[in-house]
Amino acid sequence: MVMAWMDPNAVDTDWVFGYGSLIWNPEIEFDRAELARLRGYHRAFCISSTRYRGTPEQPGVVLGLDRGGSCIGIAYRLPAASRLLSIAQLYAREVPQPENRVYHPAIVTVQCASGEPVRALTFVANRGIDSYRRLTDDEILCKLTGCCGQRGPNRDYAINTWRALEEHGVRDACLARIAQRLLALSDGGREAG
Repeated sequence: MVMAWMDPNAVDTDWVFGYGSLIWNPEIEFDRAELARLRGYHRAFCISSTRYRGTPEQPGVVLGLDRGGSCIGIAYRLPAASRLLSIAQLYAREVPQPENRVYHPAIVTVQCASGEPVRALTFVANRGIDSYRRLTDDEILCKLTGCCGQRGPNRDYAINTWRALEEHGVRDACLARIAQRLLALSDGGREAG
């Protein structure tokens, strides 16, 4: 099930690196999952979402891998029998409009917690389109609290990603700061100060 617009290198990859919702909602079959670090990119709320977590009238914001730093996420090994189907599902989820790609599929090397380096498919923020954003924490918070799309409220996306990372023992300071502000808003109707 290889689609014409898929990167041919991706179909030769046995691993996928998840850094956002793939951590808590992978929607693919895998036979191994472990923490892994990707160097050269960091997790950032930098992609405008007009479908999954927002609308064209009220765009939300989702995570992307942006240049610089490093990112800890989950490396998933795909079973041979369902590998092509899983990769096609990921392309349909992450690059639903190939003519307007908010993410660039990329084959990267990640270092698994076991020490093993693996080549993995991941999706990097496309800085060359209008959907790419560089936002302040307050701008991110505004979008997360007020937007909702096909996959639900934008705030849930951020909180679920933060909680999933915390459950794996990963502390992402930026994501934690945003998630804690979101929780403070929902607990008391206003931010704790």
